[in-house]
Amino acid sequence: MRTLRIRTFTLLSLFLILSIPWLFFVTTHFMVTKSLSLGERQPHDPSLQKHLTETIQLIEMGADNWTNPDWQNKLNLQLRKAKLDAAIYNASDQEIYRSSSERNRALSKKEQFSVIEDGQLLGRAVIYLPNLNAVPMVGAFVGLLLSFFIVAMGMRRFILIPLYRMNLAARRIADGDLEVELPSSRITEIAGVRDGFDVMVRGLQKSHQKQVKLEEERRFVIAAVAHDLRTPLFALRGYLDGIEQGIAQTPDKLAKYVTVCKEKSAQLDRLVEDLFTFTKMEYLEAKLNLKPIDLKLVLQKAMDSLKPLVEQKQIVTSVRYSADDLTVIGDSHLLERAVSNLLDNAIRHTPLHGKIVVHCDKEDHKIALTILDSGPGFTSEELQHVFEPLYRGEASRNRSTGGAGLGLTISQRIIRQHGGELTASNHPDGGALLVGWIPNR
Repeated sequence: MRTLRIRTFTLLSLFLILSIPWLFFVTTHFMVTKSLSLGERQPHDPSLQKHLTETIQLIEMGADNWTNPDWQNKLNLQLRKAKLDAAIYNASDQEIYRSSSERNRALSKKEQFSVIEDGQLLGRAVIYLPNLNAVPMVGAFVGLLLSFFIVAMGMRRFILIPLYRMNLAARRIADGDLEVELPSSRITEIAGVRDGFDVMVRGLQKSHQKQVKLEEERRFVIAAVAHDLRTPLFALRGYLDGIEQGIAQTPDKLAKYVTVCKEKSAQLDRLVEDLFTFTKMEYLEAKLNLKPIDLKLVLQKAMDSLKPLVEQKQIVTSVRYSADDLTVIGDSHLLERAVSNLLDNAIRHTPLHGKIVVHCDKEDHKIALTILDSGPGFTSEELQHVFEPLYRGEASRNRSTGGAGLGLTISQRIIRQHGGELTASNHPDGGALLVGWIPNR
């Protein structure tokens, strides 16, 4: 839709206000005078011209009877017939005759002439013609009213009504109605305000949808955390009650109870740590402690921390570096956490006597980390949700193989915070394949 700037609308309004009265004035003037000459004093109406000539002749020929009542009555009849007024003065400029309605023609045009006979001035006559400008002035006034009406209707349609509707829409938006239909306008400035409101409404809609999504995720997190905390706590309390009540009477049974309690407490510690890290990454704006980091050292620390699990499952690990210098700029604590989560995921899904292969390669302007395990790999459904918070492939949420379902989510978000990316897939020869990369800055 084409729009009109408000200054252009104002200029067009002024043009209408000036041109329409002038057009009406010229039209009515032509209709009255039959001439477009605005300075014309003599009427061009043949009938009026004929009556004027007859009146002048009557006055000139009746100079001897100017004071005669019968003659004056005759002149009155002629003037009423011609719709004229007249006044007659003698040679001394004294008024001899004046028509009765002359007082109402003070603004009329005058036709003056002197009556001379045998070289002697007999008197002077004044004939008051109809005011030829009265009708054109009325026409100009009507045109002025019409122009004001047209401009007012234009302002109402293009400015006032859109602004009023914009005001109502703004109030509805303030009340939370984000589906309100914003009015359109042919005025550029108002259309710009409308577009601004539209952008604002779309932003509010996105913000509202994001808030709803976060609220749903928050509720889901709370429910999942309550479920995940209850299971190890329940088991831990049961074994502690057994120790307290003397159920574990032999040293071997007592050692078994203590071992289970340590495992459950370790699960709780890991769960709380995952939840804290996820909350910090997702809801808090934590600043990265950036400094040069050797990824070989980060990877070695992560491998050392998980060495007991590797030995317990008798997993064979293979680590290969493609370059000596694998330095990146990042947060050492977060990057170590991300790598540990990736390795922990691989260890948990690798069967006994399995194998894990880790490659750390330097490519162009980035360093890539590849982790391949000999486990069953991901299902097609798991590949679609593997990085979603609290998602785990086990429908029963059994903790024998899974954690809180936050490890891969945390790893991906840490790597993305460092300007990289983490993806998951299946190796053609079998097993899960996790590939992450970080810019080498």
